[in-house]
Amino acid sequence: MTEFMDLETQDGIRMPWNVIPGSKQEASNCVVPVSAIYTPLKPNNSNPVLPYAPLRCRTCRSVLNPFSTVDYLAKIWICPFCFQRNHFPPHYSSMAEDNLPAELFPQYTTIEYCSPVEAPIPTVPPVFLFVVDTCIIEEELAFLKSALSQAIDLLPDNSLVGLVTFGTFVQVHELGFGQIPKSYVFKGSKEMTKDQILDQMGFFSKKPKPAIGIVAGLRDGLSSESISRFLLPASECEFILSSVLEELQKDPWAVPTDQRSTRCTSTALSVAASLLGACVPGSGARIMAFIGGPSTEGPAAIVSKNLSDPIRSHKDLDKDSAPHYHKAVKFYDGLSKQLVNQGHVLDLFACALDQVGVAELKVAVERSGGLVVLAESFGHSVFKDSLKHIFQSTDYDLGLSFNGIFEINCSKDVKVQGIIGPCASLEKKGPLCSETVVGQGNTCAWKMCGLDKATTLCLIFDIVKKDSPDAIGQPTSNQYYFQFLTYYQHSDGQMRLRATTLSRRSVVGPGCMQDLVAGFDQEAAAVVMARLVSFKMESEAEFDPIRWLDRSLIRLCSRFGDYQKDSPSSFGLSPRFSIFPQFMFHLRRSQFVQVFNNSPDETAYYRMILNRENVSNSVVMIQPSLISYSFHSIPEPVLLDVAAIASDRILLLDAYFTVVVFHGVTIAQWRNAGYQNQADHEAFAQLLRAPRDDSDAIIKERFPVPRLVICDQYGSQARFLLAKLNPSATYNSDAPPPGGDVIFTDDVSFQVFMDHLQRLVVQ
Repeated sequence: MTEFMDLETQDGIRMPWNVIPGSKQEASNCVVPVSAIYTPLKPNNSNPVLPYAPLRCRTCRSVLNPFSTVDYLAKIWICPFCFQRNHFPPHYSSMAEDNLPAELFPQYTTIEYCSPVEAPIPTVPPVFLFVVDTCIIEEELAFLKSALSQAIDLLPDNSLVGLVTFGTFVQVHELGFGQIPKSYVFKGSKEMTKDQILDQMGFFSKKPKPAIGIVAGLRDGLSSESISRFLLPASECEFILSSVLEELQKDPWAVPTDQRSTRCTSTALSVAASLLGACVPGSGARIMAFIGGPSTEGPAAIVSKNLSDPIRSHKDLDKDSAPHYHKAVKFYDGLSKQLVNQGHVLDLFACALDQVGVAELKVAVERSGGLVVLAESFGHSVFKDSLKHIFQSTDYDLGLSFNGIFEINCSKDVKVQGIIGPCASLEKKGPLCSETVVGQGNTCAWKMCGLDKATTLCLIFDIVKKDSPDAIGQPTSNQYYFQFLTYYQHSDGQMRLRATTLSRRSVVGPGCMQDLVAGFDQEAAAVVMARLVSFKMESEAEFDPIRWLDRSLIRLCSRFGDYQKDSPSSFGLSPRFSIFPQFMFHLRRSQFVQVFNNSPDETAYYRMILNRENVSNSVVMIQPSLISYSFHSIPEPVLLDVAAIASDRILLLDAYFTVVVFHGVTIAQWRNAGYQNQADHEAFAQLLRAPRDDSDAIIKERFPVPRLVICDQYGSQARFLLAKLNPSATYNSDAPPPGGDVIFTDDVSFQVFMDHLQRLVVQ
């Protein structure tokens, strides 16, 4: 798959079909939809940044690109999307075939523009508003305070910082008043409008409120003094912020032993969103919410205060017996619209042994392009290291950018069904919109309030060209063009535009099978299917994911496999398709499809990460990688199968969310005996060190930071590895090889799965 990797390096894009089925019928026969997985801000040092504005087509507004047809004498270019003839402006007059402007170079299919006109003057500093839960035990609060102090030290000096704390009441801290700690208090059970919040916080004490229009920022009548009471540059408020955090106490209201704490998460987030909407609308701002338990008060409580009422489970959601769920989702849907409107991001750090409401909050975090981290405690490395990762500008800098708008243009036979990923529809309808809607659809422009180097969108297309009667003879082909435009506020404050233009050949007719097979990217296809099945599970009632995945796989294999009818043993797949059934086998067993043993919060978290990660990371989530370390060979990848376990091996499993170092029973005995500390067993010490070094390297460059599990064969933590392995040896099968292991499960093994698949395909 190296050629697909090269395309991704250049343009940040992977497509399941790199040769496109050219008609509606052909596309539907191909099962996996025509789609693209695109990382808009994927770093690429070879792409130039041009210091001028892009040249746009008069009709369809697409940007000049290497696929445009150019007449150098007449100084005219023809747009590949709408065939409009456009004149070059005077400053292109010296252009010739041997003196091309950068945007016509064939290798610059992705290019950035940073025009001096568009750069906002002055550059707007990023804003961070910390929203902190105080209904947590003293020990957790101490962990959280120490993590926040570290984060505040790492903030860029020019960034603006604010603090909101909440428990039974919401407190907005006035950092600009350094003499004594001062805060404005709001009742947690009451819904507040933006105007009420502004009035109560004394925004209009010095000058009267404007009679008409909405109040938003300096432009519309707020004085800079009133804004700097709540949002101060990090360099100025470091001392007061640290002292407020130091004195922060657990929520003082008594909680009866048979009740949960009174926690008004939704009111706090609503106040925070309104505060930012009033002070800094349209500029890059993040609400960073640190939540340590379930919301029990306010418009979006997820559970009642009585401990006798359990928090909703998947079963409750399926039966529609979760009384608070729909009201809470509706509230956060409204909050997401407000955030998208203001251009602000909601980041969620949920650290608790119980659920906190990630499933309800998902809509607001995902549509605003926020980051999400789920851990068991604020003292856990998953939380602490992930928080540091956001602010550290090292090699693994996240490259946080703000206020993105993503637009798309494509050839006339292609329409857009929608995007599955962290964005919100701008409801800009046009001829490009398909009647079928998937994810954020019915538009050709999307808002991305927050995006970073890793943010990845999955675009689903519709081929609308009908089969023409003359296509019955020879296969015909023509080119389809796609252009993705991303406007965004770079982390240095400048506005930029990144344009990626691609061309893909389309084929139709009886002889097109070979071309389609040659252009199939099975990793990208597996990721598209994973995003689609997750989306369908959330949006379609009575949807059966296993059945849908199985039927899709059977249709795909019967279309592209080689076999004789009714002879399963004759079935074979081209190397381009050979790993795809394996991906589907692991996807059926993955945490995206199997919700048993996971809470709604965990499932929502896994799906949010899947929906924003690129192909290679998503593939690791679907089918984890397994590496074996032993005395007999160098570290080598092994099959994700129970047969990989041996008593004298160490296994390193990377399942994306967890990284497991698993010691075979003999290795564990030697380690417990302390052989690695003896001078003549240096090789054993190295063997123990190697998987730890590799796991540290994985953890260092990943966000959110994965959980590290170090375990031994037959130990209780070994379940983290066993749950991911193909159960080729179970308690029902013959005895395992000495030193091997069995899995106690009734799940089918991959071999049984393939036997059934072959039998069904050849029918």
